[in-house]
Amino acid sequence: MSDVVIEQPAVVEAALNYLVATGEKPATYAYEPPAGVPQRSGVYRTQRVNIINARVSPPPGGLSLDRNGFELRQHASVLSDFTDPAAIERIYYPESEALLRGWTGAKRAVIFDHTIRDGHAARPGTVREPVKFIHNDQTFVSGPRRVRDHLPPHEAEELLKGRVAIVNLWRPIGSTVESSPLALCDARSIAPTDLVPSDLIYQDKVGETYAFVFNPKHRWYYFPLMKAEEVLLLKIYDSAGDGVARLTAHTAFDDPSSPPDARPRRSIELRTLLFF
Repeated sequence: MSDVVIEQPAVVEAALNYLVATGEKPATYAYEPPAGVPQRSGVYRTQRVNIINARVSPPPGGLSLDRNGFELRQHASVLSDFTDPAAIERIYYPESEALLRGWTGAKRAVIFDHTIRDGHAARPGTVREPVKFIHNDQTFVSGPRRVRDHLPPHEAEELLKGRVAIVNLWRPIGSTVESSPLALCDARSIAPTDLVPSDLIYQDKVGETYAFVFNPKHRWYYFPLMKAEEVLLLKIYDSAGDGVARLTAHTAFDDPSSPPDARPRRSIELRTLLFF
């Protein structure tokens, strides 16, 4: 459909997939698992929650990365074609590193990977679909491990003595997001007991992410109809304390206000180490 002005509700009610705590550590495969092994283990149950339109009803003082765990920024990339991985690394990586340093005050930014997502059923095999399970990409264990994974040992240990954060930069590709937008949970509404470590299994290593159990105190937000000139910053890990948001929870979801002929969502997310 063409880009038209669509009146958006202040709140939508939608079903989000929460983990049910069973005492067993869940796991997800980042590639096609062995025969007979499920892509994702663990028991998940949908909960209907209110998701606030942050464009219409932001909290007092607005939303910020260090207070709420996420924020929206305006920026049009010089890169328009995201089909070439080499161009993404050559052009989009340094552009985004500069943005993140400017927006967060970090002295150094190191992007360590990116993911393209496409809601089309006929997407290429190397492209992933939007994730509709509530998660955070790192844990308090795997966050520092990422620094050691991507930097020389001595340098990593020195940097880990200071403040280190991991922030995702999420951007729509091409057209306005009409389906599978991101729901983001206000970090201040997440209790430590809501976090459940989960294995993320790669072909060459095992990472760790957080799944989340249901808490009625969770406050969910989203930014409907995001355009390619808008980007979301998501706090994934932060070594800082003293009231700074250390992570957030996020998930794609089925927006009941999406038009019936909504285009499948395409997006890119960068994962970045920030050093202060």
